[in-house]
Amino acid sequence: MNRRDVMKTAVLGTGLLPTGVGLAATPANAARKSRTFLLVHGAWHNALHWTRVSEALSARGHQVVAIDLPGHGLNARFPASYLTGDAARFAVERSPHAELTLDDCASAVVAALEKLQDGPKPVLVGHSAGGTVITRAAEMAPHLMGRLVYLSAYVPLRLQSASAYGALPEARTGHGESLFIGDPAKLGAVRINPRGDAAYREALRAGFYQDVDEAAFLPFALTLTPDIPLSLWIGKVGATKERWGRVPRSYLRCSRDRALAPALQDLMIREADAFTPGNTFTVDTLESSHSPFASQPRRLADLLDGLR
Repeated sequence: MNRRDVMKTAVLGTGLLPTGVGLAATPANAARKSRTFLLVHGAWHNALHWTRVSEALSARGHQVVAIDLPGHGLNARFPASYLTGDAARFAVERSPHAELTLDDCASAVVAALEKLQDGPKPVLVGHSAGGTVITRAAEMAPHLMGRLVYLSAYVPLRLQSASAYGALPEARTGHGESLFIGDPAKLGAVRINPRGDAAYREALRAGFYQDVDEAAFLPFALTLTPDIPLSLWIGKVGATKERWGRVPRSYLRCSRDRALAPALQDLMIREADAFTPGNTFTVDTLESSHSPFASQPRRLADLLDGLR
């Protein structure tokens, strides 16, 4: 990823969803120390989903870059059956992103970080499955980031992969289980159908965006991609105390989360703190669904702006 690609993605991450959030920094904001934030989306999402948070942080005087991970956003490729609407074929057609790996995604994050080293080291923010990616990126290049921020995100240390934590009793919420399509091992991806019927879209909203009404949810839903590479779900992060464990970190809990249960968030926080007791999480809580970038973007930006 070259500097032009990084800046193009930054524009995509800050310019396309109208919000009414002004971009001009106030004198009070100008006096506050500016940071650089690199935002990493979760499964099926892309840089565009960060737009409202990006605008709110930019209004506070920060530099903000949101990237599309491989297989997502403008990097996405689609199963032919997703475009034709052939449901039976869609359940078995192998993903065009089946060969992408967790390291491919983490390397894209590292490449973006390398382009952002002119000032203070960036704050690296990962949402949901993006937590797996930023954990791996921190293990690969801890010297490139000033802080890790997990937004209701996976921190797969003891069990190494997001899938292993997703299988725990603490992960159960009673929502979302019916959304997944086909056998991930055969597809090479974890698949959903953002173009599904009204009942499917409502289940998607209820599982991930329940504090966003239907009209506001649709722009977020219809810009999702159907596949995440299976490696993002089952890949092992290989985090060590000496590398990942030396980066300061924060966790932003979502207390009404139906996709990544609060009990599982808390379990991963406890395990991480036990792993590196000399470098523990700072923790804040949002009273939100799994998607505060949609339901509470200004409050989320406030918390990011307030990180020490």
